[in-house]
Order: sequence, then structure tokens, then C-alpha cells
Amino acid sequence: MSSLTSSDAAIEVRDLAKRYRLGQAEVLHGSLRDAVADAAARALHLARGRRPPKREAIWALDHVTFDVGRGEVLGIVGRNGAGKTTLLKILSRITEPTHGEARIRGRVGSLLEVGTGFHGDLTGRENIFLNGAILGMRRREIQAKFDEIVAFADVERFIDTPVKRYSSGMYLRLAFAVAAHLEPEILIVDEVLAVGDAAFQRKCLGKMSEASGEGRTVLLVSHNMSAIMQLAKKCLWLDSGKVRALGAPNEIVTAYLSEGHVSEQPGFADLRGPAIRVGVPKQTQKEILFESVRLLDVGERTSGVFFEGEPMRIELGLRSNVRASRLEVLCKFSTLEGTLVFTLASGAMEVDIEPGAFALPVEIPRLPLRRGNYLIDLYMLTSLPQDDIRGAVEFEVAGPQGVVTDPRRVRDYLGVVDVEQSWGLPERVGESSPATITG
Repeated sequence: MSSLTSSDAAIEVRDLAKRYRLGQAEVLHGSLRDAVADAAARALHLARGRRPPKREAIWALDHVTFDVGRGEVLGIVGRNGAGKTTLLKILSRITEPTHGEARIRGRVGSLLEVGTGFHGDLTGRENIFLNGAILGMRRREIQAKFDEIVAFADVERFIDTPVKRYSSGMYLRLAFAVAAHLEPEILIVDEVLAVGDAAFQRKCLGKMSEASGEGRTVLLVSHNMSAIMQLAKKCLWLDSGKVRALGAPNEIVTAYLSEGHVSEQPGFADLRGPAIRVGVPKQTQKEILFESVRLLDVGERTSGVFFEGEPMRIELGLRSNVRASRLEVLCKFSTLEGTLVFTLASGAMEVDIEPGAFALPVEIPRLPLRRGNYLIDLYMLTSLPQDDIRGAVEFEVAGPQGVVTDPRRVRDYLGVVDVEQSWGLPERVGESSPATITG
């Protein structure tokens, strides 16, 4: 799968596999206590005339092979549970593989979680020197980078405060600054762009681009496809622990995103399957659920293709298990690369919802989008978050209809913007049993 010679490769991964047993804590280093506890449990089951329960095993990584060249940026994409973080933990020497090997040539700096490697009782200053020492740097080398790290993280006032008192944003900024500035030959970053404000994300992108320009190798896991295509020279697609594809970022991202939504037919998606919600990070109550989403064009036809400036009607099918007097729904429009364009927000609606199915419509008189393909994410809450679906339905804007003598220039939006819209009220749909969802 690679044409690189050993001297050109910063990372060589050969037949790498990692197996976990469900329902059982992973034992990194077998101990006498673990062996005794396991033997006692087995003896107890046998004494009761029962066979010890079988432990189901899953392969988080399933015989993965690839190379990363020196100074190369590798973007890694895949759904939640595809094995991305497991791969990075093995490359960072946090987790041992079950099979295969990974050869690393160079000092590794990792940011796999917010504050990985930080000690909460130590101050920011002490953690900077601790992490540098772990990387094998001398004190004077760390001191030379210290002011730059603190300025990048914007934590000057709190540098002598224990990091356990930092906000999550401060924690993240300092952790990334340390990982990026202490001059590792290989920088491994997992989803740092999913947290933090827009200004910090731009700083992160700039720093990773700078690191690559200086000849350092970067491995980047992100659900931000724009960042992957902007930074990466090569892209690895993991699917259920296996390498699905490896190649040019634009080709891999396009192929990955074409499978990334849940639409089963143009302009309509059935949202009742529990697998649709697997991996969604937000905690939701699931007392009220999205069941379907349908897009209707100007002729009231279900459609996955619209013209610029054409009306769009979104019909949301929902189901409630509870009575509710308050409901708020958001429809987030984004590009296939993950860039948010605008959000439709119903605002807090005073409603009288009883258990059962109901429909909620929203009208967009003029679709303010340029030619391209888009996804709609759905989010719903009462006083608590209820449901959250990413990439619920995909649609295409085919450009203006008819002859255009004065083409409109529609600027890109970020966040909730003033898009003309009209929300209806929830309407009861027949009589049926309350919703249930498992998994």
C-alpha cells in the first residue's frame, strides 16, 4: 500500500490490529491480581454448574497497513467507532497493539484529548516543563519556547494556577500549544478543531500548516472536512477498523461524505433506526425523537434538487413519549465538507404535545444558497436536549433557474443568521404507540 522507502517514511504501520473484549476492562500488563480474579470468577461459575460467560471481542483496528512520509500531513477520516483514536493511541505508545507493528522515526507530540498528559494539581508553568521533559527536551530548550507557548494559549494571567481550575477552553489551548511548540518531529492531533472558538481554530490550522512547512510530520483526525482538505497531502479513510481507502484528500473526502448521510431516497430520510444516532456526542433524553425529514419543492414534490432562490418546505416527522409544553427545533445547513452555512431556529415554542406522532413544517421562501451539495443536521430540545441527528438529509442546489442577467452573489454565513423562514405549529398525526429507541 506504500511506495516509500524506509528512509523516507516517518511512520510505517504494518498489519496493525487491536482487539478489545466487551464487558471487560482492557488489561495492558497482566498482573497476578488480574489472573487470580479471573480464575476465581471462572471457578465460581463452574461451582454453580454454569459455564463462564463468553466475552465478545471486537477488532477496533483490523490489520491496517500504511506509511506516512517525512514532512507529510495525513488526514484521517471515518465515522465514530471506526478506529481512528485507537490508531493514534498506538502510534503515541499509549496502547499496545494486539498484532502487527508501527515504526516511528522521530519524537512524537500528541494531543489526543483535552489536556492529555497534564497533571491537574500542577500549574500551567509546571505542566509545560513536565511535558517537555517527557518529550526528552532539556530545560533550556523548553525555556526558549516558554513565552511563545503561553502567548499562543493566551493564559498569561493563569500560568501559575493549577490547571484543574482552568476552563475546558483554557485547558485545550495550553495543551495544543505545548504539543505544537515543543518541536516534536511528529505531531499527532485528534479532533482539536472540534473544541474552541473560531479564532483558536484558525490559530491551530495555521500552526499545523507551519509545522508541515518546517518538515514535521502531522497526523490529523477531524470531522472538519475543510481542515482535512486544506492541510492534508494524503487522506486515510478508516471503516470498522479497516483501511477503506488511502489517497488524495479531495477524492477520499468526496467518497467518504457520499456515504456520510442517512438519506435513503432523494429529499427524504427515515430517521427511526438507532444506528443513525450512534456516536453523536451530545447527551439527549430521547423522549421526543425525529422520525423522518422530507424536502418539498415549489410544486409540493419530494425532491433532492432545488434551484437558487427557490422555495423549500421541510416537513419534520416527530414522535413523543411524553407530554410537553415547550419545544425548540434547529435545522443546521452545512456543506459536505462540514462548513456551517446557516441555521434555522424555531425559537422556544409554547405547545401542547401529547404522546404520539406529530408533524412540524418550516418554510423557506427563497433558498439563499449557491450551487453545490448540502446537508441538514437536526437538533431538538424541550427544557433538555431531546434528539440530535447529523447529516439527516442531503440535497443539491442546481444553480439559478432560467436565464440570469444579474446573477446574485450570496455571501457565506456562519451560525444563526437572518434567513427568511416560517415555522408552523406541531400537528397531531393519527393515533399510534409512543416512540422507543434502543442502542
